[in-house]
Amino acid sequence: MDATTKTHAFEDFQVGQVREFGGRVVDKAEGLSFAAYDPQPLHLDEEAANASVLGGLSVSGWHTCAMVMRMMCDAYLLDSTSQGSPGLDNLRWLKPVRPGDTLRVRMTVQETKASKSRPQLGLVRSAWEVFNQRDEAVMTMEGWGMFGRREATTTS
Repeated sequence: MDATTKTHAFEDFQVGQVREFGGRVVDKAEGLSFAAYDPQPLHLDEEAANASVLGGLSVSGWHTCAMVMRMMCDAYLLDSTSQGSPGLDNLRWLKPVRPGDTLRVRMTVQETKASKSRPQLGLVRSAWEVFNQRDEAVMTMEGWGMFGRREATTTS
């Protein structure tokens, strides 16, 4: 990892900073394929889904998470010093995500701190809100990301 050549390193994340990205259309065939990992009838069968509490076919919440992860990668992670994440907190699926929906993400940086045990890393806590084309929140989550520090690479 060469932090000097990446667009997004730890130092580029500031508390209160907001990034918006996305515009991904939810593909029905992709949702049905993903349902092999979450094979509930409301994700696989139109008739069963129409009879469910969701009132229609919806993609798995885990598929929504995967789509958001892809949008994050495309928006900033693939051009960052990302070193992964220790996990997510407060994941909530608020509304069904349906084939044909268009999803976008708003990420807000909540906290940053340098790692005490690994001085070459910094931790960024973010909140993500996912909206459909009607600006309805469909999912929220919070979590930490680990990013390489430019300062560590220029001083070592």
